[in-house]
Amino acid sequence: MAKVMVSLPDDLLQALDREASRRGTTRSGYLRELAEEALRRRSARRAERMAEIEAMDGPLRGHGGGAAGLVKANRPER
Repeated sequence: MAKVMVSLPDDLLQALDREASRRGTTRSGYLRELAEEALRRRSARRAERMAEIEAMDGPLRGHGGGAAGLVKANRPER
């Protein structure tokens, strides 16, 4: 398992430590849970978006055709 260093504002770190304690876990354990959940949500959103795109024009096949244009045209704005 790798160790990393991150910089956080003091107030955020205090809030994180309070929540980790409330949950009965460590700072590292709580950060790991947050990261895993964020990545799961991102993956689920991507799968939902691809299903929406496929429903519009049918399944995308390979890398040819207008797949790139379709994805770009239907990409959510940031």
